[in-house]
Amino acid sequence: MSSSRRTPSPLVDHPATAAPLREVMSRFATGVVVLTVGGEQIHGMTANAFSSVSLDPPSVLCCISHGAVMYNAITSAGRFGVSIMGADQEGVARYFADKNRPLGPAQFEEVDWFPGEETRAPLLSGALAWLECEIADSHESGDHSIFIGNVLSSSLGSRPDGDQDGLLFFGGRFFNGLQSRRA
Repeated sequence: MSSSRRTPSPLVDHPATAAPLREVMSRFATGVVVLTVGGEQIHGMTANAFSSVSLDPPSVLCCISHGAVMYNAITSAGRFGVSIMGADQEGVARYFADKNRPLGPAQFEEVDWFPGEETRAPLLSGALAWLECEIADSHESGDHSIFIGNVLSSSLGSRPDGDQDGLLFFGGRFFNGLQSRRA
């Protein structure tokens, strides 16, 4: 028996371009959130490029394309809300991912929400948890910006049905704990 390690060779080798990178990154499971901004440029957007950054100070990050409506909204507002989607909220996540939905205040007429106390950003009812954040820093990287938000407030949702599973995204599909559907 040999003690040398062998590096497995890739089954398919692609150049580092957008399509192959998207395919590779689809193999990384993520949670699903809806980012929101209140005020003059009220807007919501489904995202999975979201993560905690630090506990001291409490901070999170989100990555937003320079071409997204959310990019101008979040840079103008300087604050944003985060609704962490539950497994039963795939429809809400799909709605805020749909580029054909109404923009401005009209996009929130189809969903239940309440304004965040700190940011006035719409927070979506039924979410597992909510965060309200103020942008502390941003970094441009290619066609996206990484926004680091200091957490102003956080709260857990009250799920009367006891369902605490989160909505996941993997391989181009939403997973709600029992089923998956193509995005």
